[in-house]
Amino acid sequence: MTLRRKLPLAACAASLVVAALWRPVRAVGRVLRIGTADYAQTLCSDVFVSGLDPGRVAAEELDPQSGLGRLKKRLHIEVDRTRRRVAVTWAGRFESTATFRDGLGCSLHDPPPGPTPVTSIAPSEGPAVAAPTEGLRRALDHAFAEPNPRRPRHVRAVVIWHDGRVVAERYASGVGPDTPLIAYSMSKSIVSALIGILVREGRLDLKAPAPVVAWSSPADPRHAITIEELLRMTSGLDLDEDDSGFDPVSRMFFLEPDMAAFAAAAPLAAAPGTRWRYTSGNTLILCAILRDAVGGRAADVRAFAEHELFEPLGMRNVTMEFDAAGSPIGASRIFASARDWARFGQLYLDDGRVGGRRLLPEGWVRFSTTPTLDSDYGAGFWLDRGHAADARYRVEAGMPEEAFYGSGAFGQRLVILPSQRLVIVRLGPTIDPPNFDMRGLETLVSEVVAERSWTTR
Repeated sequence: MTLRRKLPLAACAASLVVAALWRPVRAVGRVLRIGTADYAQTLCSDVFVSGLDPGRVAAEELDPQSGLGRLKKRLHIEVDRTRRRVAVTWAGRFESTATFRDGLGCSLHDPPPGPTPVTSIAPSEGPAVAAPTEGLRRALDHAFAEPNPRRPRHVRAVVIWHDGRVVAERYASGVGPDTPLIAYSMSKSIVSALIGILVREGRLDLKAPAPVVAWSSPADPRHAITIEELLRMTSGLDLDEDDSGFDPVSRMFFLEPDMAAFAAAAPLAAAPGTRWRYTSGNTLILCAILRDAVGGRAADVRAFAEHELFEPLGMRNVTMEFDAAGSPIGASRIFASARDWARFGQLYLDDGRVGGRRLLPEGWVRFSTTPTLDSDYGAGFWLDRGHAADARYRVEAGMPEEAFYGSGAFGQRLVILPSQRLVIVRLGPTIDPPNFDMRGLETLVSEVVAERSWTTR
């Protein structure tokens, strides 16, 4: 089954003993620093963005990760609510500090220069909420059940959305309709939409060479990489993402202040457009392109995203985190409430339009949901269409072939079913590699689709 963007802390501890025998000591130290950085940023964001208790975050999201117990014995964690920061060390060394700042979420580095982004979307009435049918209540019961206490699922939110209204929803204790939750690589779907808006406005060209300074020379083979190839993960860049802590993407996320610059410095491993290879580095390069296209600063990105996407859709509980260069960390660090993710899904049910206004280019939804080469990936979404083995597996397990979805680490999922006019959002840290409760998602989707009476009420 397909698994996308699991942060490396889970793997790094288990690999340290073996790695120390054949990796340079410096590399092992870097992995430990990545581990403390992961812990600090996750805890900071969940506490100060989502409002969750730090003990709960550790118990549900951090400590259950494979091998983490070996690190945890020597971790020292300090949550400073006055200064809104989290500091983590291992054995008194390898310190990482994540600090929360209004409008910017949590960051491991100094904030980017310029004005602080300010959320300007005014509160309004929530969506219409229907009384759930008995079948949908059972589906929610199954989604939140804990059949195996040794492998808890920790589902935090499920929203079932039909054509602009909530037909069923449920939340874990301490989480509600307005709680912004981390969705990890579901964030890539929002970046894809923001790039689409720039294409519609004529500020970016899918087929033209990507405007990356490091690739500006026609003699550079990376000069040929296009926006479309970055969206479709066919850039050919040598940016493996294996979550070991030794891989370049782990270093990019947790040690590099300018993530896009680090990713853009990678050499080619294949000719652009010839090989599909999932890597968050592609998305981080797109995030810098987005930043530069709208003004060059974090505040400009936030203003653009609010005016062009969040406000028209009514997404009022969104936090975007930024690196030190002012680029949104759009590969993994966008937070939104489950209802806001459902509102985003509605945009794709409506072919990129809202209230008579076109946000995405005509044909963008079709473009985003067309399989790339021999993969089950489109442009920001995973697909059940096509002949890829993972897609076939999901269909055989009960997912409709028309389904496409955003997917993030630990079971974050946004499923869109066009013919049913349905969006299903499932959020929560299920530390259950390699599938992160994909079977539970397949059951949820099949049970919701089978319950049809609510569509005519």
